[in-house]
Amino acid sequence: MTHFTIDWTWTALDLKICLPILLTLVFFSIYWFTSKSEKIKSKFYNKYDYDQASLKHIFFTKYFGFFFMGIFPTFICLIFLPEITLADLGLTLIYETSLFSLFWIFVLSAIIVPLTYLSAKKPKNLANYPQIRAKVWSKKMVFINALGWFLYLFGYEFLFRGILLIPLIETLGMWPAIAINIALYSATHIPKGLDETIGAIPLGFALCLLTISSGTIWIAFIVHVVIAWTNTFTALKFHPDMQFQK
Repeated sequence: MTHFTIDWTWTALDLKICLPILLTLVFFSIYWFTSKSEKIKSKFYNKYDYDQASLKHIFFTKYFGFFFMGIFPTFICLIFLPEITLADLGLTLIYETSLFSLFWIFVLSAIIVPLTYLSAKKPKNLANYPQIRAKVWSKKMVFINALGWFLYLFGYEFLFRGILLIPLIETLGMWPAIAINIALYSATHIPKGLDETIGAIPLGFALCLLTISSGTIWIAFIVHVVIAWTNTFTALKFHPDMQFQK
């Protein structure tokens, strides 16, 4: 084994590499353990009936994820890396790539929607989705569920495809940045099972490439929302213990 001398020198380049990785790890972990906290969950179920408790608890976790994966890491990133702007992180509209973005949003959605529709009906998926386990769904509940996924996935995609990806491309190069991104992105799916963990690898790779090519996070964000909405509402339609009240 080669002997290395520890160099305690800390440079701006070190910060630009380490900060995005640490922000992703720390804030996703905060979100994850908060969303899985039985103590927090029990506060909702002790206060409301089952359906309302499930709705309010899941929306709380989505709203919490929006702030702790989207808002707070962004502030820290902008403070400690002042040379980076929101536009640099993909939160922008680029006229030159707008048609490219629209094309891939429609193409990926056209592929993903039927595949998600078919898989969402399977018993294995129905055991976990919809995440809101209410027995009777109203129009308001459907709207809150859709809004929750929208907010959560904005924070989630901005963290992974913006804060984590872009600064590492500038410091490490495209392929190392993508490799780190896929590794962490896939790891977040481990608690959801083997299928989602493996599926996150090609999806993460494609979303990284499309983010880099378009210069924005919008393809990744919108496609992910389409997946979540299709999966959730297909699962609701076919779940034997749930019904929609018009």
